[in-house]
Amino acid sequence: MSETLLGIEAGNTQVVVGVHDGATWCARWRISTVRTRTSDEWAAILGGLLAGAGLTLAACRDVAISSVVPNITTELQLMTRTYAGAEPFVVGPGVRTGVRILTDNPREVGADRVVNALAARERYGAPAIVVDFGTSTNLDVVSADGDYIGGAIAPGLAISAAALQSYTAKLPEVELVRPARAIGRNTVECMQAGIVLGYAGLVERLVRETQKELGPSKVIATGGLVGAVTQATDIIDYVDPDLTLEGLRLMYALNRGTDRSDNIEG
Repeated sequence: MSETLLGIEAGNTQVVVGVHDGATWCARWRISTVRTRTSDEWAAILGGLLAGAGLTLAACRDVAISSVVPNITTELQLMTRTYAGAEPFVVGPGVRTGVRILTDNPREVGADRVVNALAARERYGAPAIVVDFGTSTNLDVVSADGDYIGGAIAPGLAISAAALQSYTAKLPEVELVRPARAIGRNTVECMQAGIVLGYAGLVERLVRETQKELGPSKVIATGGLVGAVTQATDIIDYVDPDLTLEGLRLMYALNRGTDRSDNIEG
């Protein structure tokens, strides 16, 4: 395994791409998720981004993919084989996760949730709660023993805001930032108070109810919409925008060469 790793995490709204140089994530980008992109289109987009970091797809022979969008997974695999001349590592059934998945049906747990659990445990210790602000907001729970034991799924912040706008005739689209006050003096402030402060309350309640069952635990926030809510709550201990990429890197190491021998099939 070379030192340079290209990590790709495909979610329902955004695709996160990062380059790890063996020490840190030295470059990262967010791309809109478009399910109809072909492998050639992915190559053109990623090739352009990598060129800005002084890299090429042909030089990225270590590629790790975590995806919750099946046809994007297929096209990214084809892109890697065609343009990098390598077989990518893809998080899925049968790979070594390094985390025991103690849910009713482990195979239904999304790849992003498993890599989040691994990264949270390795970076921050256990027990831990990951709050991932994406298309949906997921709580991923790591037990004191370091196992993934489940969590919660809520409509994402952007989905909630879009629904409010779509189902009302006169409400505008607003920036998702914390308002100056809870009592809005105009339509925009009222919407920001309801959406952002209200959503922060949703997250706080979910975390507190989880901690009643889990016990005292670290709370780590990640995801593309992490900034809007963390402005409005103090329940988050750490904000880690690279958490999912880091979990992907750790899982890649478990499967493609590692000095650890105590890992468990997930």
